Amino acid sequence: MSPRPVSTRALRLRLGAGALLLVLAGCDYRQSALLSGGEDGAALAVLFFTMLTGAVVLWIALNGLFFFVTRVHTVKMSASLANWLIIGGGLVLPTVLLGVLLVWGLGMLPDQRQAGDGLTIRVTAEQWWWRVEYWPEGAEAPVTSANEIRLPVGERVEFRLDSKSFIHSFWIPALGGKMDMFPGRETRMSLKAVEPGVYRGQCAEFCGASHAWMAFEAVAMTPEDFTAWLEAEAGDAATPEGEVAQAGAAIFAREGCGACHTVRGTQHVGRVGPDLTHVGGRLSLGAGRLGVRLEDFALWVKHTGDLKPEVEMPEYDHLDDGELTALATYLEGLE
Repeated sequence: MSPRPVSTRALRLRLGAGALLLVLAGCDYRQSALLSGGEDGAALAVLFFTMLTGAVVLWIALNGLFFFVTRVHTVKMSASLANWLIIGGGLVLPTVLLGVLLVWGLGMLPDQRQAGDGLTIRVTAEQWWWRVEYWPEGAEAPVTSANEIRLPVGERVEFRLDSKSFIHSFWIPALGGKMDMFPGRETRMSLKAVEPGVYRGQCAEFCGASHAWMAFEAVAMTPEDFTAWLEAEAGDAATPEGEVAQAGAAIFAREGCGACHTVRGTQHVGRVGPDLTHVGGRLSLGAGRLGVRLEDFALWVKHTGDLKPEVEMPEYDHLDDGELTALATYLEGLE
């Protein structure tokens, strides 16, 4: 028996439902530009809805004009009326409406480039992760972290952005707009969080095989909590406690991990990869790829290339389960 043909109306409904599901799938509140937690994000949300309103008004006006000349005024019209309809409805109205929206939208740009209130965060896009350095006002040296942005609520924070080898784009949709990052060129932007919370950032410029896995958590904190966190972040790594964690620290040294990673307070001072001094206290691992549970650390160490294609870190799949558990326990304890 041959299948029953699908009617055109049913096909349209299915396509419309599928499109709606795709749109809704992108409505993750942590990475939504419409549910803002920042001053700049709120301004951009207003811009979006205003532009959307203008587009709807223009669509209704032009389609209303077509409806008028094809359904209402069906008799022959004079040449002068036809010209007025074409010039007024097809040229003047769109030009004026879009021009007003364009000028108003461009007027927002200086607000997105304001100077910071004191704290500067330098972010360098690597392959494929984020090197993060916090420079409080007057600091002689930065507090270094990776793959996570923390900023105080109510303070405008200046970001200085650059890239190691590819063009990237730094974007925290809920807090503000995006800014491209170029090798050898520093770009700047500023953000002001107004609502404490955990938001999601993402590289918004296709940069290679692991572009989709180049994300980060952005944490907006009260000024008091941020000050306490920054002081703790500047400290040395926790001393491994227990035989398993101590065995993991020995494996970390034996495998030469310190040649690429820094663990402050130890002899490991590598600068190739992310700073791991407080990696266990972060919200994600591998630039948003995994969580920070014990099994996540073990999985990352053994299957790095599978989880993040073309990443520069090698896989340590020669370690047995006991060694992986010990190493993961040590890394998890670096809070």
